[in-house]
Amino acid sequence: MTLTPDWQLLHSTAIAASKKAYAPYSNFPVGVAGLVNDGRIISGCNVENASYGLGLCAECSMTSELVMSGGGRLVAVLCVDAQGDYLAPCGRCRQLLFEHGGNELLLMTPDGPMKMSTILPWAFGPDDLDRK
Repeated sequence: MTLTPDWQLLHSTAIAASKKAYAPYSNFPVGVAGLVNDGRIISGCNVENASYGLGLCAECSMTSELVMSGGGRLVAVLCVDAQGDYLAPCGRCRQLLFEHGGNELLLMTPDGPMKMSTILPWAFGPDDLDRK
């Protein structure tokens, strides 16, 4: 079954998630929404911490929701700031998204959807661990 992302639904879900962010230090709430290969829509928000470096990005929160709600593969992801403008995931989160979506995962950008293979070229993943 091939899923076509409803980018408007993902956008509104990501904006709603950003409203739940815990961002008292940066005052930069972030929300993310993803389409899973079974049709579910999942979301996440950033959760900061007084020690700064231990904060969780929205993509980490969303990926935790993916695992906790039964797993699956991410098909499409959209990340926004509090105003609903698209954001690019940080390097750590690109790796996390690749792990759970692979090269074909679509990420919405200001230029339209792009495959993860473009966003994170030459990604290192589970298949690389089997190489000797």
